[in-house]
Amino acid sequence: MDQLNHRRAEACLKLLNPDGTPAANRAVRVDQVSHRFLFGCGAFDAVAMMKAQNEERKRFLKERLDKWLALFNYGTLPFYWGRYEPVEGQTAFTETMAAAKWLQERGVRVKGHPLCWHTACAPWLMQYDNDEILRRQLRRIRRDVTAYKGVVDMWDVINEVVIMPVFDKYDNAITRICKEKGRISLVKDVFAAAKESNPDAVLLINDFNTSVSYEILLEGLLEAGVPISAIGIQSHQHQGYWGLEKLNDVLERFSRFGLPIHFTENTLISGEIMPAHIVDLNDWQVDSWPTTPEGEERQAREIAEMYSVLFSHPLVEAITSWDFNDGCWLKAPSGLVREDNSEKPAYYALRDLIHGTWETHESLVTDGEGCLVFSGFKGGYSLTSDTGSAALKLDADMSTEVRLG
Repeated sequence: MDQLNHRRAEACLKLLNPDGTPAANRAVRVDQVSHRFLFGCGAFDAVAMMKAQNEERKRFLKERLDKWLALFNYGTLPFYWGRYEPVEGQTAFTETMAAAKWLQERGVRVKGHPLCWHTACAPWLMQYDNDEILRRQLRRIRRDVTAYKGVVDMWDVINEVVIMPVFDKYDNAITRICKEKGRISLVKDVFAAAKESNPDAVLLINDFNTSVSYEILLEGLLEAGVPISAIGIQSHQHQGYWGLEKLNDVLERFSRFGLPIHFTENTLISGEIMPAHIVDLNDWQVDSWPTTPEGEERQAREIAEMYSVLFSHPLVEAITSWDFNDGCWLKAPSGLVREDNSEKPAYYALRDLIHGTWETHESLVTDGEGCLVFSGFKGGYSLTSDTGSAALKLDADMSTEVRLG
């Protein structure tokens, strides 16, 4: 059995000429122009481009984003509260909305990350008591989910809840309220605020902790009726590739909930592997972390294998490569392009899968009645013949008439 059957659908079409007569015995070009599956990446540079004052810097970011767009149809934008609203009431709405619209206009689905998190939290919240912190957190969610509705309709509602109430690196407002309310109560409140503000939004919980603790938390949340649309799983692999055994174990354990799975933050590096004794990745502070030719070849092999496993799993709906370019979080060589925007082997490995192996392009001929049958990966299509063209959305097996114009 083909492991990718669930990614494909069959179209049984009767093509009509512009005048309504059957387009009989016509050569037709069938080209997939978009994917239903969400192939994503961090798109923070879109915000940086909107803010850039220097024209050279703006051109550099545009060049990078053009390469980004040649791969991906799904982007994550930053909503870390402490950066989005560093001073209470002064937000990054203008540049963030401009970036979101810029991506949306280019066919990219946009996700906001995150609405609630103890790290990168707004420091000005610390002046308030816990009841007021919670009130402002829920108000923030309602404000932003409402403001971006129709442009950003997918959110990481809350991030890294497993560790949230016991986080002890530094005092912060969100850990305070999570410690007082408990994980389930806080998650229930923030999801309710997001759902109320945009009932049709896709709402995720997201965590790096793939242990049984996350499973237990999810069980409690679902029993409490929290409207989780998808389970977010981070997969930062600075200490080495998970490998097939761990990858399949994570997929098996989190599949039991029957919810869509999104690999929200995937990192595979192309340089020296971080030492295994480091517990918190943030503790690895280096002046530089160079990419290497051998590391780049390894990264390309690993990313191709990992994406192939995830794409073949029926519950996985999205994969996000976290860093598009090297030198981002922890200065890691974690990108698909180098810091100068030159493409690494991993860029081409992904391109060959997304826009090669997993994309449908065929030259066919209709029969004497104008009928045409093809099987293709789910997504958007263009049909072109000498009598005209048409657009088609293939999300499930279908049988329909299509008029060329």
